[in-house]
Amino acid sequence: MLAIVCPGQGAQKPGFLAPWLELPGVEASLSGLSEAAGVDLLLHGTESDADTIRDTAVAQPLLVAAGLTAADCLTGGDGFAAGAQADLLAGHSVGEVTAAALSGVLTAEDAMRLVAVRSRAMATAAAAEPTSMAAVVGGVRDEVIAAIREHDLAPANLNSATQVVAAGTAAQIQALVENPPARARVIPLQVAGAFHTAFMAGAREELTAFAPGLTVSDPLAQCPLVSNAGGEIVTTGTRYLELIVDQVSAPVDWESCMGVFAQKQVTGILEVAPAGTLTGLAKRELKGVALMNLNTPDDLEAARAFVAEHGLSSSGSDDRSGAHQED
Repeated sequence: MLAIVCPGQGAQKPGFLAPWLELPGVEASLSGLSEAAGVDLLLHGTESDADTIRDTAVAQPLLVAAGLTAADCLTGGDGFAAGAQADLLAGHSVGEVTAAALSGVLTAEDAMRLVAVRSRAMATAAAAEPTSMAAVVGGVRDEVIAAIREHDLAPANLNSATQVVAAGTAAQIQALVENPPARARVIPLQVAGAFHTAFMAGAREELTAFAPGLTVSDPLAQCPLVSNAGGEIVTTGTRYLELIVDQVSAPVDWESCMGVFAQKQVTGILEVAPAGTLTGLAKRELKGVALMNLNTPDDLEAARAFVAEHGLSSSGSDDRSGAHQED
Protein backbone atom coordinates (compact mmCIF):
# COMPACT_ATOMS: atom_id res chain seq x y z
CA MET A 1 0.00 0.00 0.00
CA LEU A 2 1.63 3.18 -1.24
CA ALA A 3 0.95 6.79 -0.23
CA ILE A 4 2.42 9.66 -2.24
CA VAL A 5 2.81 12.89 -0.27
CA CYS A 6 3.57 16.45 -1.39
CA PRO A 7 5.27 19.00 0.89
CA GLY A 8 4.07 22.47 1.78
CA GLN A 9 5.61 25.89 2.12
CA GLY A 10 8.93 25.99 3.91
CA ALA A 11 10.35 22.90 2.21
CA GLN A 12 11.90 24.89 -0.66
CA LYS A 13 15.66 25.45 -0.80
CA PRO A 14 17.79 27.65 -3.06
CA GLY A 15 18.73 25.89 -6.28
CA PHE A 16 16.73 22.75 -5.59
CA LEU A 17 15.29 22.55 -9.11
CA ALA A 18 18.66 22.78 -10.85
CA PRO A 19 19.42 19.02 -10.99
CA TRP A 20 16.09 18.31 -12.69
CA LEU A 21 16.96 20.60 -15.61
CA GLU A 22 19.59 18.10 -16.69
CA LEU A 23 16.81 15.70 -17.77
CA PRO A 24 15.29 15.92 -21.28
CA GLY A 25 12.09 17.94 -21.52
CA VAL A 26 12.16 19.38 -18.01
CA GLU A 27 13.17 22.90 -19.01
CA ALA A 28 10.38 23.10 -21.59
CA SER A 29 7.86 21.71 -19.10
CA LEU A 30 8.86 24.22 -16.42
CA SER A 31 8.64 27.03 -18.96
CA GLY A 32 5.02 26.04 -19.63
CA LEU A 33 4.23 25.87 -15.92
CA SER A 34 5.89 29.27 -15.45
CA GLU A 35 3.62 30.77 -18.07
CA ALA A 36 0.53 29.32 -16.42
CA ALA A 37 1.56 30.65 -13.00
CA GLY A 38 2.99 33.98 -14.13
CA VAL A 39 6.17 33.19 -12.16
CA ASP A 40 9.68 32.53 -13.52
CA LEU A 41 10.14 29.08 -12.04
CA LEU A 42 13.40 28.43 -13.87
CA LEU A 43 14.98 31.51 -12.32
CA HIS A 44 13.59 31.00 -8.82
CA GLY A 45 14.26 27.28 -8.76
CA THR A 46 17.90 27.61 -9.74
CA GLU A 47 19.31 31.07 -8.96
CA SER A 48 17.12 32.93 -6.44
CA ASP A 49 18.26 33.12 -2.83
CA ALA A 50 16.46 31.90 0.28
CA ASP A 51 14.80 35.25 1.01
CA THR A 52 13.40 35.51 -2.50
CA ILE A 53 11.89 32.03 -2.54
CA ARG A 54 10.48 32.53 0.95
CA ASP A 55 8.00 35.01 -0.58
CA THR A 56 4.63 33.25 -0.51
CA ALA A 57 3.81 34.32 -4.07
CA VAL A 58 7.03 32.63 -5.25
CA ALA A 59 7.31 29.68 -2.87
CA GLN A 60 3.92 28.14 -3.49
CA PRO A 61 4.08 27.95 -7.33
CA LEU A 62 7.66 26.73 -7.03
CA LEU A 63 6.66 23.88 -4.73
CA VAL A 64 3.78 22.73 -6.90
CA ALA A 65 5.94 22.83 -10.04
CA ALA A 66 8.71 20.87 -8.29
CA GLY A 67 6.33 18.12 -7.21
CA LEU A 68 4.83 17.84 -10.67
CA THR A 69 8.28 17.73 -12.25
CA ALA A 70 9.60 14.98 -9.98
CA ALA A 71 6.42 12.94 -10.44
CA ASP A 72 6.46 13.30 -14.20
CA CYS A 73 10.08 12.17 -14.37
CA LEU A 74 9.29 9.17 -12.17
CA THR A 75 6.68 7.86 -14.60
CA GLY A 76 8.17 8.98 -17.88
CA GLY A 77 5.51 11.59 -18.53
CA ASP A 78 2.50 9.29 -18.30
CA GLY A 79 1.00 10.81 -15.15
CA PHE A 80 2.25 10.10 -11.66
CA ALA A 81 -0.79 8.59 -9.97
CA ALA A 82 -1.66 6.23 -12.79
CA GLY A 83 1.90 5.29 -13.67
CA ALA A 84 3.11 4.98 -10.11
CA GLN A 85 0.21 2.80 -8.98
CA ALA A 86 -0.24 4.85 -5.81
CA ASP A 87 -3.07 3.96 -3.43
CA LEU A 88 -3.43 7.34 -1.72
CA LEU A 89 -2.31 10.90 -2.43
CA ALA A 90 -2.01 13.73 0.07
CA GLY A 91 -0.30 17.09 0.39
CA HIS A 92 0.44 19.41 3.29
CA SER A 93 -1.21 22.81 2.77
CA VAL A 94 -0.24 23.98 -0.74
CA GLY A 95 0.90 20.41 -1.35
CA GLU A 96 -2.79 19.55 -1.77
CA VAL A 97 -2.70 21.45 -5.06
CA THR A 98 0.19 19.26 -6.21
CA ALA A 99 -1.65 16.14 -5.09
CA ALA A 100 -4.79 17.19 -6.95
CA ALA A 101 -2.87 17.51 -10.21
CA LEU A 102 -1.17 14.16 -9.68
CA SER A 103 -4.55 12.52 -9.12
CA GLY A 104 -6.08 14.05 -12.22
CA VAL A 105 -8.47 16.42 -10.43
CA LEU A 106 -6.75 19.40 -12.07
CA THR A 107 -4.58 19.67 -15.15
CA ALA A 108 -1.03 20.79 -14.47
CA GLU A 109 -1.82 24.17 -16.03
CA ASP A 110 -4.93 24.69 -13.90
CA ALA A 111 -3.02 23.64 -10.79
CA MET A 112 -0.51 26.38 -11.54
CA ARG A 113 -3.27 28.91 -12.18
CA LEU A 114 -4.90 27.96 -8.89
CA VAL A 115 -1.70 28.17 -6.87
CA ALA A 116 -0.85 31.52 -8.47
CA VAL A 117 -4.13 33.03 -7.28
CA ARG A 118 -3.88 31.29 -3.91
CA SER A 119 -0.32 32.43 -3.23
CA ARG A 120 -0.87 36.05 -4.25
CA ALA A 121 -4.08 36.27 -2.23
CA MET A 122 -2.43 34.79 0.85
CA ALA A 123 0.55 37.13 0.47
CA THR A 124 -1.79 40.12 0.27
CA ALA A 125 -3.73 38.99 3.33
CA ALA A 126 -0.50 38.44 5.25
CA ALA A 127 0.72 41.95 4.40
CA ALA A 128 -2.38 43.56 5.89
CA GLU A 129 -1.22 43.06 9.49
CA PRO A 130 2.01 41.83 11.14
CA THR A 131 1.29 38.16 11.86
CA SER A 132 3.40 35.05 12.21
CA MET A 133 3.52 31.38 13.22
CA ALA A 134 5.49 29.25 15.67
CA ALA A 135 5.90 25.50 16.08
CA VAL A 136 5.13 24.13 19.54
CA VAL A 137 7.06 20.90 19.99
CA GLY A 138 6.47 18.50 22.87
CA GLY A 139 4.15 18.93 25.83
CA VAL A 140 0.71 17.42 26.36
CA ARG A 141 -1.65 18.04 23.43
CA ASP A 142 -4.58 19.41 25.49
CA GLU A 143 -2.25 21.67 27.47
CA VAL A 144 -0.56 22.90 24.30
CA ILE A 145 -3.85 23.76 22.62
CA ALA A 146 -5.06 25.47 25.80
CA ALA A 147 -1.90 27.58 26.00
CA ILE A 148 -2.21 28.56 22.34
CA ARG A 149 -5.80 29.69 22.84
CA GLU A 150 -4.93 31.51 26.09
CA HIS A 151 -2.67 33.75 24.01
CA ASP A 152 -5.52 34.34 21.53
CA LEU A 153 -3.63 32.33 18.94
CA ALA A 154 -5.04 29.66 16.63
CA PRO A 155 -3.74 26.09 16.18
CA ALA A 156 -3.10 26.43 12.45
CA ASN A 157 -1.28 23.16 11.78
CA LEU A 158 -1.80 19.90 13.64
CA ASN A 159 1.30 18.23 12.27
CA SER A 160 1.70 15.31 14.64
CA ALA A 161 1.02 14.17 18.18
CA THR A 162 3.98 16.25 19.36
CA GLN A 163 3.90 19.25 17.01
CA VAL A 164 1.29 21.98 16.69
CA VAL A 165 1.87 25.24 14.83
CA ALA A 166 0.33 28.32 16.44
CA ALA A 167 -0.58 31.41 14.41
CA GLY A 168 -1.62 34.96 15.18
CA THR A 169 -0.21 38.44 15.60
CA ALA A 170 3.53 38.89 15.99
CA ALA A 171 3.02 40.12 19.55
CA GLN A 172 0.92 37.09 20.47
CA ILE A 173 3.54 34.74 19.05
CA GLN A 174 6.26 36.48 21.06
CA ALA A 175 4.18 36.12 24.23
CA LEU A 176 3.89 32.38 23.61
CA VAL A 177 7.64 32.13 23.03
CA GLU A 178 8.23 33.80 26.39
CA ASN A 179 5.65 31.62 28.18
CA PRO A 180 5.71 28.16 26.55
CA PRO A 181 3.44 25.30 27.62
CA ALA A 182 4.89 22.86 30.14
CA ARG A 183 7.54 20.51 28.70
CA ALA A 184 7.27 22.15 25.27
CA ARG A 185 9.51 24.29 23.07
CA VAL A 186 8.17 27.17 20.99
CA ILE A 187 10.08 27.77 17.76
CA PRO A 188 9.21 30.91 15.74
CA LEU A 189 8.88 30.17 12.02
CA GLN A 190 10.20 32.31 9.18
CA VAL A 191 6.85 32.79 7.45
CA ALA A 192 5.07 35.84 6.10
CA GLY A 193 1.84 35.55 8.05
CA ALA A 194 -0.75 33.62 10.04
CA PHE A 195 -1.78 31.14 7.36
CA HIS A 196 -4.76 28.82 7.85
CA THR A 197 -6.47 31.21 10.26
CA ALA A 198 -9.14 33.90 10.14
CA PHE A 199 -6.40 36.35 9.07
CA MET A 200 -6.68 34.70 5.63
CA ALA A 201 -10.38 35.52 5.18
CA GLY A 202 -9.62 37.88 2.31
CA ALA A 203 -7.65 35.18 0.49
CA ARG A 204 -10.53 32.76 0.94
CA GLU A 205 -12.89 35.27 -0.67
CA GLU A 206 -10.60 35.59 -3.70
CA LEU A 207 -10.39 31.83 -4.12
CA THR A 208 -14.15 31.51 -3.73
CA ALA A 209 -14.55 33.84 -6.71
CA PHE A 210 -11.83 32.15 -8.78
CA ALA A 211 -12.48 28.44 -8.20
CA PRO A 212 -15.73 28.09 -10.21
CA GLY A 213 -13.78 28.94 -13.36
CA LEU A 214 -11.66 25.79 -13.02
CA THR A 215 -12.56 22.54 -14.74
CA VAL A 216 -12.21 19.61 -12.35
CA SER A 217 -12.38 15.85 -12.71
CA ASP A 218 -12.89 13.22 -10.04
CA PRO A 219 -9.69 11.72 -8.61
CA LEU A 220 -8.53 8.51 -10.22
CA ALA A 221 -10.63 5.75 -8.71
CA GLN A 222 -7.61 3.80 -7.50
CA CYS A 223 -5.95 6.87 -6.00
CA PRO A 224 -8.22 9.07 -3.85
CA LEU A 225 -7.01 12.21 -2.12
CA VAL A 226 -6.64 12.45 1.64
CA SER A 227 -7.58 15.96 2.71
CA ASN A 228 -6.07 18.22 5.35
CA ALA A 229 -9.65 18.70 6.53
CA GLY A 230 -9.57 16.04 9.22
CA GLY A 231 -8.32 13.32 6.89
CA GLU A 232 -11.44 13.27 4.75
CA ILE A 233 -11.02 11.02 1.74
CA VAL A 234 -11.99 13.04 -1.33
CA THR A 235 -13.49 11.17 -4.26
CA THR A 236 -14.99 14.02 -6.34
CA GLY A 237 -13.45 17.07 -7.96
CA THR A 238 -16.28 19.28 -6.72
CA ARG A 239 -15.58 18.37 -3.12
CA TYR A 240 -11.88 19.00 -3.64
CA LEU A 241 -12.54 22.57 -4.76
CA GLU A 242 -14.71 23.22 -1.71
CA LEU A 243 -12.00 21.99 0.62
CA ILE A 244 -9.04 23.73 -1.06
CA VAL A 245 -10.89 27.06 -0.88
CA ASP A 246 -11.74 26.56 2.80
CA GLN A 247 -8.22 25.39 3.60
CA VAL A 248 -6.53 28.80 3.38
CA SER A 249 -8.37 29.98 6.49
CA ALA A 250 -8.84 26.59 8.22
CA PRO A 251 -6.35 24.41 10.12
CA VAL A 252 -4.16 21.90 8.30
CA ASP A 253 -4.65 18.57 10.07
CA TRP A 254 -1.74 16.47 8.84
CA GLU A 255 -1.95 14.27 11.92
CA SER A 256 -5.32 13.00 10.67
CA CYS A 257 -3.85 12.37 7.21
CA MET A 258 -1.26 10.13 8.84
CA GLY A 259 -4.09 8.51 10.76
CA VAL A 260 -5.67 7.53 7.45
CA PHE A 261 -2.35 6.06 6.30
CA ALA A 262 -2.28 3.93 9.44
CA GLN A 263 -5.95 2.93 9.09
CA LYS A 264 -5.44 1.89 5.47
CA GLN A 265 -2.28 -0.01 6.44
CA VAL A 266 0.06 1.96 4.19
CA THR A 267 3.41 0.15 3.94
CA GLY A 268 5.37 2.83 2.07
CA ILE A 269 5.30 6.63 1.84
CA LEU A 270 7.07 8.44 -1.00
CA GLU A 271 7.51 12.21 -0.73
CA VAL A 272 8.08 14.20 -3.91
CA ALA A 273 10.58 17.04 -4.16
CA PRO A 274 11.53 18.96 -2.14
CA ALA A 275 11.19 15.96 0.14
CA GLY A 276 11.99 15.24 3.76
CA THR A 277 9.54 17.20 5.90
CA LEU A 278 6.59 14.82 5.69
CA THR A 279 8.64 11.64 5.77
CA GLY A 280 10.30 13.13 8.85
CA LEU A 281 6.94 13.40 10.58
CA ALA A 282 6.01 9.88 9.45
CA LYS A 283 9.27 8.48 10.80
CA ARG A 284 8.23 9.54 14.29
CA GLU A 285 4.51 8.76 14.01
CA LEU A 286 4.22 5.72 11.73
CA LYS A 287 6.74 3.22 13.01
CA GLY A 288 7.55 0.41 10.60
CA VAL A 289 6.36 2.24 7.46
CA ALA A 290 9.01 2.40 4.73
CA LEU A 291 9.93 5.94 3.62
CA MET A 292 11.39 7.33 0.39
CA ASN A 293 12.45 10.89 -0.51
CA LEU A 294 12.46 11.81 -4.21
CA ASN A 295 14.65 14.91 -4.21
CA THR A 296 16.86 14.69 -7.29
CA PRO A 297 17.13 12.62 -10.48
CA ASP A 298 19.68 10.48 -8.65
CA ASP A 299 16.77 9.18 -6.53
CA LEU A 300 14.64 8.07 -9.48
CA GLU A 301 15.90 4.49 -9.78
CA ALA A 302 15.41 3.80 -6.08
CA ALA A 303 12.02 5.54 -6.13
CA ARG A 304 10.80 3.33 -8.98
CA ALA A 305 11.87 0.24 -7.06
CA PHE A 306 10.09 1.59 -3.98
CA VAL A 307 6.89 2.12 -5.97
CA ALA A 308 7.11 -1.39 -7.41
CA GLU A 309 7.42 -2.81 -3.90
CA HIS A 310 4.64 -0.84 -2.21
CA GLY A 311 2.33 0.34 -5.00
CA LEU A 312 -1.14 -0.78 -5.98
CA SER A 313 0.08 -3.47 -8.35
CA SER A 314 1.82 -5.23 -5.46
CA SER A 315 -0.69 -4.57 -2.69
CA GLY A 316 -3.73 -6.32 -4.05
CA SER A 317 -7.26 -5.22 -3.22
CA ASP A 318 -7.98 -2.89 -0.32
CA ASP A 319 -10.73 -0.84 1.22
CA ARG A 320 -11.51 2.37 -0.73
CA SER A 321 -14.86 3.00 0.84
CA GLY A 322 -14.32 6.76 1.10
CA ALA A 323 -14.87 6.76 4.87
CA HIS A 324 -14.03 9.91 6.81
CA GLN A 325 -11.13 9.60 9.21
CA GLU A 326 -11.85 11.27 12.54
CA ASP A 327 -9.24 12.49 15.05
